[in-house]
Amino acid sequence: MAEQGRGSQVGTVFLAFVAGAAAGAGLTLLVTPKSGEQMRGSIKDLTGDTVDKIKEYAVEAQGKIMETFEQGKEMILDRKSILASALDAGRDAIAAERERLKKG
Repeated sequence: MAEQGRGSQVGTVFLAFVAGAAAGAGLTLLVTPKSGEQMRGSIKDLTGDTVDKIKEYAVEAQGKIMETFEQGKEMILDRKSILASALDAGRDAIAAERERLKKG
């Protein structure tokens, strides 16, 4: 389960890195001497690329979240099965001990 937490932390750090890189690139565009038309074209290109990347990362993150959710669900079902077996064994042991005490 700790590995799953690390995966989401890495994703968050990566998304923050991409957002920071986009902000840095945007700031660079704003301070670089260009004509208004060139500036608008550069901003439009940067915005389009950034939106595409964010959409791509969002789809990847959604897939990873669903995968992690399914793994967690499977793990819970496995643990539930083990716990149910242990409870049944405990009940059987108590019943057997009661019978032994009644006879003894």
